[in-house]
Amino acid sequence: MTLVAGVDSSTQSCKIVIRDAADGALVREARAAHPDGTEVHPDQWWRALGEAVDAADGLDDVAALSVGGQQHGMVVLDAGGEIIRPALLWNDTRSASAAHDLIVELGCGDEAAGRAAWADGVGSVPVASLTITKLRWLADHEPEAAARIAAVCLPHDWLTWRLSGATSLDELVTDRSDASGTGYFDSVRNVYRRDLLALALRRSEEEVGRIILPRVAGPGEVVAHGGSDVLGRDLSHMALGPGCGDNAGAALGLGLRPGRTSVSLGTSGVVAAVSATPTHDASGLVSGFADATGAYLPLACTLNGARVLDAAKRILGVGYEEFDRLALSAEAGAGGLVHVPYLEGERTPNLPDATGLLTGMTLASLTPANCARAAVEGLLCLMGACIDAVRAQGVDVTAVTMVGGGVKWASARRLAPAVLAVPVDVPEPGEYVANGAARQAAWILTGGSEPPMWEAGPVERLEAAPQPAVRAAYDRAAALISDAPREDSGGVLRVPGVRAV
Repeated sequence: MTLVAGVDSSTQSCKIVIRDAADGALVREARAAHPDGTEVHPDQWWRALGEAVDAADGLDDVAALSVGGQQHGMVVLDAGGEIIRPALLWNDTRSASAAHDLIVELGCGDEAAGRAAWADGVGSVPVASLTITKLRWLADHEPEAAARIAAVCLPHDWLTWRLSGATSLDELVTDRSDASGTGYFDSVRNVYRRDLLALALRRSEEEVGRIILPRVAGPGEVVAHGGSDVLGRDLSHMALGPGCGDNAGAALGLGLRPGRTSVSLGTSGVVAAVSATPTHDASGLVSGFADATGAYLPLACTLNGARVLDAAKRILGVGYEEFDRLALSAEAGAGGLVHVPYLEGERTPNLPDATGLLTGMTLASLTPANCARAAVEGLLCLMGACIDAVRAQGVDVTAVTMVGGGVKWASARRLAPAVLAVPVDVPEPGEYVANGAARQAAWILTGGSEPPMWEAGPVERLEAAPQPAVRAAYDRAAALISDAPREDSGGVLRVPGVRAV
């Protein structure tokens, strides 16, 4: 039996799965926690990877490994390969104003022109999540740190580099999927846009030309071998794959092909569809990313995922089962109670300073059951808005595959087909990003033109009559936030008809 390993270095933890390269059968797995926060030193990822490897009984019998990692995280290195400052993660919104500035600047003062130029150039309009906005924030707020940059990479690039035992920055490698989320890589022409990087860093293209960016490897390429002294082990027997961004890894783990769409309820909420053609959404709702196989991955992402339900459960003071019972006991529409869950700002739509909204409160509607139901419906309506945005890019969505930690909530599973208005397939719970990385690791061993086909596990198909009234009520409530005038008011978002106190 030939074994391969897949790593998912996510926002919250590091997971590793070790599988049979031939059929994908799980042999062993483990995880280790990452620290909380939106700013994390990469050494914490390295520590967690080591702990996960130890808990999985090592890598001595593993022939190949690939790393899937959280997208967009800004890792900046000096000339000696040392970390200049802790990484800003995808969900750090301090660069929201930088995103707006970059749009306007590329459009020479015309925001609409700027949006179109970014979408045409790199497939995505800058939002606070993208790496390029974090680099602009660094240039403006920590110019001394920005001046020391010798290389810029992403979380999975840095981990692959460390696993190889490399010391030269020239040996940094990434893949097309993760590079497509930086904001300075054109995944259609497969080239870095150093002019955009120069714009972000407020430096000349000549200066930026000396900054090392990871080589973009092919999807089935062996990019290196493990180092001879890494994590206290000799890993020189182990081939390393190019890795991938987490969303591309999940798509690979689910076996998504053109025409199939996934809805992931994790830390964030993600709608992703594999496409044979690129997308260029000037509205910024859909990011035109690449996938891990050579195709494209139009994607809409929220800042608010399953933690919306965790927060509601905490407020109600109940456990998971009681929360689900309450939500499922209430009528559709939660008695008129509508929850718009922009609890950490929002990315789809791009409202980084927004807060959540609860409307329709009456003596009759304010019951625990309705509060639970409204939280579930609000989260699902937010995901429905993401599906609509992907559809607007020409992607046909007639059914979705729902995964992520949020699937453990029976209420989310049961209500999803009615709120999303499409059949919902729910596969067995799994570490889909890590599984996708493991599948890539098996791919690099075969040298084939496509990743190996692993048999999919059982899938539950859920269907229900659509409930358009639930979505319509949500859209009306969400418009109160989306249409609100935004002022420099200490982070307060003014909502029409609501008096600030």
